[in-house]
Amino acid sequence: MDVLKTLDLDSSSVVLRRARADDLPAIVDLMAADQLGAGRDGIRTPADLAAYQEAFRAIDADPAQILMVAESGHGIVATMQLSFIPGLSRRGAWRAQLEAVRVHEAYRDRGLGAAIFGWAIDEARQRGCALVQLTTDKSRTGAHRFYERLGFVASHEGMKLAL
Repeated sequence: MDVLKTLDLDSSSVVLRRARADDLPAIVDLMAADQLGAGRDGIRTPADLAAYQEAFRAIDADPAQILMVAESGHGIVATMQLSFIPGLSRRGAWRAQLEAVRVHEAYRDRGLGAAIFGWAIDEARQRGCALVQLTTDKSRTGAHRFYERLGFVASHEGMKLAL
């Protein structure tokens, strides 16, 4: 097991580690349990599972990616994808991109979200990143408040084009 960090929360221990292929159903369940993910994520057919497996293999093989899970005695309770991106702006600065951050409902408001963000920010610093960035849906006002408490600033307007 590729342990990244061990956290002590409310007298329980949570291990942050690299995700394994057999974690995919639990990761997808976390994404689908979300108000936005409910309509776009989930394993309903063998083709769905194959698509997630292909994406996992690509992420797992790329040294610029970490797909992290948080595991407790209750199973997978959080996940996050951390990507390291080289860039020319900011004098050739590297940046860390946070994606697919999900914390199981039973583990919210217990410090787990802040702890996994702290781990990700530390990892970005160790890799020489100049900034950490994320995108968040405009409807997630509670998440916006959480990110702001962690020091994130809504400095840019993001745009997407669905293909």
